[in-house]
Formats: sequence, C-alpha cells, structure tokens
Amino acid sequence: MSTAPGNLVELRGVKLKFGDKVILDGVDFSVAPQEVLVILGLSGGGKSTLLNILMGLLKPEAGAVLFKGEDITTLPRPKLNQARTHMGMVYQTAALLSSMTVRENIALPLQELTEKSDKEIAALVEQKLALVDLAEAGDKLPSELSGGMQKRAGLARALALDPELVLFDEPSAGLDPINGKLIDDLIIRLRDQQHVTSIVVTHEMDSAFAVATRMAFLHEGKIILDAAPAAFLTSDIPIVRKFLAIYSNREAHKA
Repeated sequence: MSTAPGNLVELRGVKLKFGDKVILDGVDFSVAPQEVLVILGLSGGGKSTLLNILMGLLKPEAGAVLFKGEDITTLPRPKLNQARTHMGMVYQTAALLSSMTVRENIALPLQELTEKSDKEIAALVEQKLALVDLAEAGDKLPSELSGGMQKRAGLARALALDPELVLFDEPSAGLDPINGKLIDDLIIRLRDQQHVTSIVVTHEMDSAFAVATRMAFLHEGKIILDAAPAAFLTSDIPIVRKFLAIYSNREAHKA
C-alpha cells in the first residue's frame, strides 16, 4: 500500500472508538506537499485525536494512515520513531518543559534523536530561534514568556528536526489578534519558504481562512466536506453553514 502520487499523507477508512463512543467512523483525506489543510468541526468531535493518530501516538481500530508511502499503523517501533523525525507537533499548550530554557527545549529532540555535535546543535537552535523571531529569548524559561512567545517556542522545537509535516493543535487559541497573526504568518512562511506541509486544527475562523489552502470538516466521525476555502463559504451542508454563519455574516458586514 502506498500514497497516491503527489500525496505526502493519506488517511483511508480510519476508525476509532473510546469505549462505546465512536470518535472516528471511516475518515478519509489526503494532503499533498506544501498544502495547509485546516480541519474544522465541533468541539469534542475528534480533531485533536486525528493529529495524535497521524503522529502514531494513537492507533486506530481500522484503516490506514499513510505517510510518505508507508502505513505508520503497521510499522515496528524503531521505524515508527524514524517516521516521526519527519513530523513536528505544535501543541495547544506549547508543552514546553518548565525547568528548561527555551534554547534547551529546542535542543532536546536534536540531542535525543540525532548524532549531531554540540556545536551543530547549538547552530541549529539559533537558526530555529531566529525563524520564529525569538533570537533574544533563548535563555528564558517558559514561565518568563508571554502566551504568544510560548507558542512560537513550541513551534521552534517542532521544527528542530526540519520536518516535512507539521501538525498544529489550536495554534492561535487564547492569543490576542497580534500574536495570532504572528502564528498565522509563520505557518504561511513555513509553507512558502521552507516547503513545509501543515495540518491545522483550529476554531479561529480568521486564522483558518488566512492559512488554509484546503479545509476539511469533521462531523460525526466523518469528513463531510473537503474543499478549497472559498467553497466552504458557499457550502449548502446545514452543519457547515451553521458553523460558519457568524464568520460569513461578519465578512458580509465588512464588504
């Protein structure tokens, strides 16, 4: 089994239950290199669970999760860990280690998963700090950073191994509009300058439409709409129309 030509990621018929509750009921989607796929849906609908499945942190009960042509659900642990070095994850809470400086947090995956020298690691860390505009914050602890800076530090750590795929779980949640836009701009810059492919889970509609090349709507365990952003605004699917109504109305008032 392999991904279709041109796709970096494919999910085929992915199913998952927690007890008697069906979370995913046959999810299908694909992502081509340099796409930014934004996954939308109601709270508690399984969006973050999808990201954990893509990282190999959860194993679905059925279906295939293909990354670069390999089904990661069938890989032995060493090969799964190798596949993960080509992925990065940006968590909603940044998930930085509180006892380590920003610089040490970013260095950690390089120390644990590569054989690079201390000098090489130090150079890469400075590069990632500069990429997320935190060059002056490397010696700070996470508690000394604002929420927006913590998110950017988490992104720098996710980028430490130069992944081809980065997964974002609510990257703009809880941020003011200025810091939210900084995160959006970084996602776009990663796509255009670093050729990174991204999958973004968000409830922030301004952010979703700013970064997405495609959108997928997850509802009752299935992807019920997968289309370009413009098609979402004209969708006749009731739950999608309801979900986007406030955003659409606001945009109409701006026009």
